[in-house]
Amino acid sequence: MSRQAYVNGRFVPQGQASVHIEDRGYQFADGIYEVWAIFNGQLSDAEGHFRRMTRSLDELRIPHPMERAALEVVLKETLRRNRVKEGLLYLQVTRGVARRDHPFPTLPTPPSLVITARSLNRAATNARAEQGVGVITLAENRWGRCDIKTVGLLPNVLAKQAAREQGCAEAWFVDPAGLVTEGASSNAWILTRDGVLKTRDTQANILRGVTRSTLLEVIAEAGIPVEEVAFTPQEAHDAREVFITGAGALVTPVVSIDGRPVGNGQAGETALRLRSLYIARAQKSGI
Repeated sequence: MSRQAYVNGRFVPQGQASVHIEDRGYQFADGIYEVWAIFNGQLSDAEGHFRRMTRSLDELRIPHPMERAALEVVLKETLRRNRVKEGLLYLQVTRGVARRDHPFPTLPTPPSLVITARSLNRAATNARAEQGVGVITLAENRWGRCDIKTVGLLPNVLAKQAAREQGCAEAWFVDPAGLVTEGASSNAWILTRDGVLKTRDTQANILRGVTRSTLLEVIAEAGIPVEEVAFTPQEAHDAREVFITGAGALVTPVVSIDGRPVGNGQAGETALRLRSLYIARAQKSGI
C-alpha cells in the first residue's frame, strides 16, 4: 500500500501530494512543525507536543488550522491509513498561500496543513542506541529564536551533513561563550563524574524538547540528580556519559565527540537505562 499524506483537507497518495508554489512555507520558511514518536499506534508525549505546537503558532501569529479535537482525528487517521504502529508522525503548518511579499498577507489567509507518517524498525533503532553514536561540535549560527519549532532549518541541515561526512549522527552547536546549546535535531546531556546529569536550560532559547521535558520527570522518579545548566565541549569530553534526546533519537548514548571517545567509548549504562524507562512511559501514556 502506498503511503498517504494529509494535505489541506484531503488524503492523497504521498507521491502525488503537493502545495502551492506561493505557499509561504516554501517561499519564506514561514511555518512550524511537530514530530511525534509513535508507540503501539499512539502519539507519545501527546500533550507536550500539542502545547509546543500551540506556542509556536502563537509566537509566529499563524492561525490554528483546526480545533484540537478535529486535529486529533486527522492525526490518528493518518496513522491508520499508513498502518503505522511504531514510527514517526510529522505535522507542518504554514501561514498559507499568498502573493510573494515579506510582510504578512493583508487578506485573511487560511493556514496550510500537511501531515505524514512513516514506520520505524524499533529493533534497528534500539540496536543503534546500544552501539551509541558520534557527535561533532560547530559554532552556533542559527537565529535567536530556536525556542520556536520553525521549518527554517538550513543551518541544521548543514550541521547534520557535516556530521554525516565525519561519520557521526549529530552536531552540537556551541555559542560564543563556548557553551553547548543543543544538537541540530536533539537536546544534549552529560552525566558528570560525580553522577549529576546536566542539560542546558530552555531560557537560553533552545528548543523546548518534549522528550527532554518528559525525561526530566523520569529522571526525578529514578532519583538521579539533575541540573539545567550549560556545559562546555570539554566538560562533555570529561563526562562519564553523554547522550542526546528527541522524538526520533528518544534517548541515544553518545560514544564520541569530535572523534574523541567519551568514557570507555561504549554506550553508557545510565543512558540506556533512561532510554528503557522513557520508552516504558511512552508506551503507556500515548493517545
